Amino acid sequence: MAAPLHPDCLTLLEMIRASGRQPLEAMETGPARAQYAAGRLVLQPPPPDVAETRDLRLPSGIAMRLYRPQGSRAEEVLPCLVFAHGGGWVFGDLATHDHLARSLCNASGCAVLAVDYRLAPEHPFPAAIDDYAEAIAHAAAHASGLGIDPTRLAVGGDSAGGNLAAVAALMARDGRLPALRLQLLLYPVTDMAQGHDSHARFTSGLPLTAAGMRWFRDRYAPEPASWADWRASPLRAAELSGTAPAFVLTVGHDPLCDEGCDYARRLEREGVPVSHLHVAGLLHGALTMCAVIRPALDLIAMAGLALRRGLA
Repeated sequence: MAAPLHPDCLTLLEMIRASGRQPLEAMETGPARAQYAAGRLVLQPPPPDVAETRDLRLPSGIAMRLYRPQGSRAEEVLPCLVFAHGGGWVFGDLATHDHLARSLCNASGCAVLAVDYRLAPEHPFPAAIDDYAEAIAHAAAHASGLGIDPTRLAVGGDSAGGNLAAVAALMARDGRLPALRLQLLLYPVTDMAQGHDSHARFTSGLPLTAAGMRWFRDRYAPEPASWADWRASPLRAAELSGTAPAFVLTVGHDPLCDEGCDYARRLEREGVPVSHLHVAGLLHGALTMCAVIRPALDLIAMAGLALRRGLA
């Protein structure tokens, strides 16, 4: 039996009920995106100040935003997290995850390079991982102009972004991307088959349910043949050994809970140093709802500390 939801999560669920919000599976992509973007104004605190932000573009045209933490000097060469936002590969952009990116930047003392990768269904798998990989390679190749240290790079993200980060860590292990010092996986998607028990446990009453995850998968990876591809399902990679040390966050009220826990256990079994934090009473998406779910601020601080230590 799952642990009880934290009172702040119960407040969030009551807010959702009062708003009359439709479940994802009842919505078309455009209105669902607009609903997600509008939620930021209610669910997130004002963004914290950082020392600098810089809007950039990859040669392909993909937008990025570079953050430098409070207290850093303009000439200081910093370690860097290349960050992929969540949103089921369908939602999200630099604005929806600005608070999280800034908070991780300040908590870690590292630069954060956030990537506005292409979204599905207009750009299905593997477009998102292709864009994210391009950003990581660009960060290493142009490190001096960005004020970052190419030998101290991390990848990370929440939910779908955690999926992209796990895939990127495998690519770096295989020499397809620059070497990494850490992978920061925040309630990640690791298996497109969606066969873990937590998908059967959480079918209603939460912001993300099993049906909602199927809605996202139908847009990002509509071909079942792609679900076994490790670039979509890193849990299905033949080997995880040799990837960068990992910080993995899972939460108890989440259809992704069991696959995230399985990924952390498998990393550890295969010799990868892992810090796995499981928070039983929280729900999926808490890190971008911390104006309501206040314990999420502590989780962001803990993730920032993991980055600080991993990139020291």
